[in-house]
Amino acid sequence: MRIFMAIFRNLFMLFLAVTFVAPASPGKAQGLSLIRDAEIEDTIRRMATPLFEAAGLTPSSVEILLVADKDLNAFVAAGQKLFMHTGLLMRADNASQVIGVIAHETGHISGGHLSRMPGAQSQGGATTLVAALLGAATAIGTGRGDVGAAVFQGGVHVANRNFLSFSRTQEGSADQAALALLDQTKQSAAGLLSFMEILEGQDLLTAVNQNAYARTHPLSEDRIRAIRAHIAKSPYADTPVDPALSIAFERAKAKLIGYFGQPQLTLRQYPESDTSIPARYARAFAYSRTPDVPKALATLDSLLADVPDDPYFLELKAQVLFESGDIDGAIAPFRRAVEQKPDEPLLRAEFARVLIETATTENLNEAVKHLKFALSRNRQMPGAWRNLGIAEGRLGNVGESALALAEEALLQGRDVDARFHAGKAAEIFPRGSPQWLQAEDLLLAIKNAKAK
Repeated sequence: MRIFMAIFRNLFMLFLAVTFVAPASPGKAQGLSLIRDAEIEDTIRRMATPLFEAAGLTPSSVEILLVADKDLNAFVAAGQKLFMHTGLLMRADNASQVIGVIAHETGHISGGHLSRMPGAQSQGGATTLVAALLGAATAIGTGRGDVGAAVFQGGVHVANRNFLSFSRTQEGSADQAALALLDQTKQSAAGLLSFMEILEGQDLLTAVNQNAYARTHPLSEDRIRAIRAHIAKSPYADTPVDPALSIAFERAKAKLIGYFGQPQLTLRQYPESDTSIPARYARAFAYSRTPDVPKALATLDSLLADVPDDPYFLELKAQVLFESGDIDGAIAPFRRAVEQKPDEPLLRAEFARVLIETATTENLNEAVKHLKFALSRNRQMPGAWRNLGIAEGRLGNVGESALALAEEALLQGRDVDARFHAGKAAEIFPRGSPQWLQAEDLLLAIKNAKAK
């Protein structure tokens, strides 16, 4: 009996590993490093909106999230979330490729593939469990653990083959949806094809060496052949991408390379002989990270001489000044950036952070106004809630500070802190007041989250 239990325990643990690791959907955000950038999010949104609308989706209901990861990948998750890895944006050769990827992922959403994914995974898990039980029985009957393990591994291979077959079917379906959406929006599928050709050789690599997109989006020659056939007959095959969108993509790509890449490599990729806006933008980031503040500011001034009111050039100049210790100098360019994009919550929240550092009553009050506006547009900003709590606290508004800190803690899953701050606010504000009701709502949300 002891031998049987040891064999079964080992097989069952292997079953758990295969069921919950190997076929796992990439749509879980846990463990992902998410970043926020107003300019890049806006660029992706501009690319995606026509495709979302053509698919019958409400663009504002699809959440776009940037994953700080060098891997070439993109995926969708339940709740209409589109995840884009920074690695994909940096590796893409042009805007058309990114548009093609977005069209493909939109095909997954509109095709309801996410809702069917758990069923395919549970089928694979059931097959694996049966294999585990048969393996254990075989081991007991023959007295040989190696034979039982072989039976189990055979079941695992069958489960994985079945899951990949399901996945390839969904990928082909998403391709067809993408091609239809691109035609509906009068865009070329050439970018989707060239992106697939980048991945074509990945099918020959082991899973360890494959990039994430090839692993999670099984490729086949049939898929590439179908896209080529579509392009051959599409009236939009040679339609170029909107020049403004191409420039926006090149800027976004340069920004990511400048921010995440090694400065020396960035300066090699974008040499000083290249005076284009994206190249100067990338170099400004590289100089700021060296750090060579005077050179970064000189490069940004050259950009602003060409485009005086660009909010993102102004934002970067303000950040360079702020991070170099010139807090007062950062205020003017940040204020101009916000004036150019008054409805952008991320810019408002970043400007508020600079204002808070001055510690003057006037700037603290202005910071509170910016933060409240930003949070009215997007409540899922824990950093903004924290800064609101700091600003309110420095102004002596203890209850308002506690509410903001409770919101931040709840978003970050720190239930103990959230309960403390919400409870403190509930004691400060009169019963029945809007602030008291907010505190009670927070306490209820904490209770429900714990129960769930």
